[in-house]
Amino acid sequence: MYCVVITTCKKDDEKRIIDALISSRLAACINSWQVKSTYIWKGKVEEDEEYILFIKTKKEKYKEVEEKIKSVHSYEVPEIICFDIKEGNESYLKWIGEVVK
Repeated sequence: MYCVVITTCKKDDEKRIIDALISSRLAACINSWQVKSTYIWKGKVEEDEEYILFIKTKKEKYKEVEEKIKSVHSYEVPEIICFDIKEGNESYLKWIGEVVK
């Protein structure tokens, strides 16, 4: 089974997270783009320009992906969310399986 892991980060963290996951073969592909985030942190409404990362990997690698993100992320409590891929292009999913070790 495969999944998409989502995290948000500051620009300074974006490349560090991507490089850590790709170089360790924990992710086959990572898409990133800039987003505006509004959230409550320590009782206060905050707004930030962040980057959202969509990380494609094997479901069995989720905990390793989570730990790798935490090890290089600068946030005290980083967003790390996992969605199972229930269906998809079989050739693409096979490729993820071949790339992620």
